[in-house]
Amino acid sequence: MIPIRDNQPSNCFPVVTYILIGINLLVFMLQIQIGFNNEVFFYSYGLVPAKYTVHDMGQHFSLANQLFSIFSYMFLHGGFLHFIGNMWFLYIFGDNVEDHFGALRFLGFYLISGIISGFFHFLLNPVSMVPTIGASGAIAGVMGAYFLLYPKSRILTIIPIIIFPWFVEIPAFIFLGFWFLIQFLNAAGSSAGSGIAWWAHIGGFIAGLALVKLNKNLPQTGTKQKISRFTAKKHSPRLQMIVTTGSQDSPDLYGNIDITSIEAITGANKMVTIPWGFYKPLYRVKIPAGVKQGTRLKLSGMGKSISGGIKGDMYLRVNVKNAI
Repeated sequence: MIPIRDNQPSNCFPVVTYILIGINLLVFMLQIQIGFNNEVFFYSYGLVPAKYTVHDMGQHFSLANQLFSIFSYMFLHGGFLHFIGNMWFLYIFGDNVEDHFGALRFLGFYLISGIISGFFHFLLNPVSMVPTIGASGAIAGVMGAYFLLYPKSRILTIIPIIIFPWFVEIPAFIFLGFWFLIQFLNAAGSSAGSGIAWWAHIGGFIAGLALVKLNKNLPQTGTKQKISRFTAKKHSPRLQMIVTTGSQDSPDLYGNIDITSIEAITGANKMVTIPWGFYKPLYRVKIPAGVKQGTRLKLSGMGKSISGGIKGDMYLRVNVKNAI
């Protein structure tokens, strides 16, 4: 299952999420130059439990390096698929969690989740000499927070069936709950040398749940509101899933499409996927400039087919959000 996007709107541009993706990209480019087989680099900046518990190994690393590794490990990756998979999940789930916490608290949340995930791995593999790297633990914290904050959100997911893509919306609590179950089953059946720090994923997810609860008890400083004035979103998602309704007596179908107040003024182009059983084709929809809340767009011939080969139309009601 590959998540494409969620239907949970976020009001602000995810500045910190994109900065974190950018930093990971820069470090990944550095790794390409250094080489992914450079063991000295991974032992120096990866999280190696034996650095802290095995004297013969720890003496080769300074205290500064041991402290820095707690942070640096979560910005390293073992290859392209490892990198792109982590960054895609951060892109999908990070914006809403950042919207909840605010930019500065989200940065702290992300780093603390990464540290706690590494601590989980350390506790269960205290003398492991295998370097642990990757943003997976910190991103698992983001997913844990999303699971708690937006359980009823729906994740637009693509499931490849032979060569045909099947688009389906899965509730977030099912998608993320299934992900967590897979991590737990793999962790229970793996060893320290398995190559994947499953317990770090579990620790990060649990950290995300706990930090959401903790954040509710922290006093508000007003920084989130001040920053949000400059980060308010100007555009709605380009890809949207349209859930249609209709009557048995009419071939016409009805749905909603979301745009921002800026797009209502300037116009926009969207891609929509409309469920038809197992077949969910993509269509381009042009939003004309100057539309208003409640405006109906007519998509000719995209309704239901009835006897005689007659096809109805589809009407999309414009829903203007994020009014500025």
